[in-house]
Amino acid sequence: MQLGDLGLQVILPVAIIELILMVIALVDLSRREKEETRGPKLLWVFIIILGNLLGSVVYFTVGRRSGS
Repeated sequence: MQLGDLGLQVILPVAIIELILMVIALVDLSRREKEETRGPKLLWVFIIILGNLLGSVVYFTVGRRSGS
């Protein structure tokens, strides 16, 4: 199975968006105090990195405490 030009045109932007979100989530996590996250920060690092796009979205929706 070969990945054609159309496949690359779809996968590349999604991969770039995923990488950008991951970096933003990791930077945000590193700048927050321990009390400003729900759960251990190291756990969130693993969720963000191993969860790919979904890990970053989960961090932004669940991992940060409201009002922060």
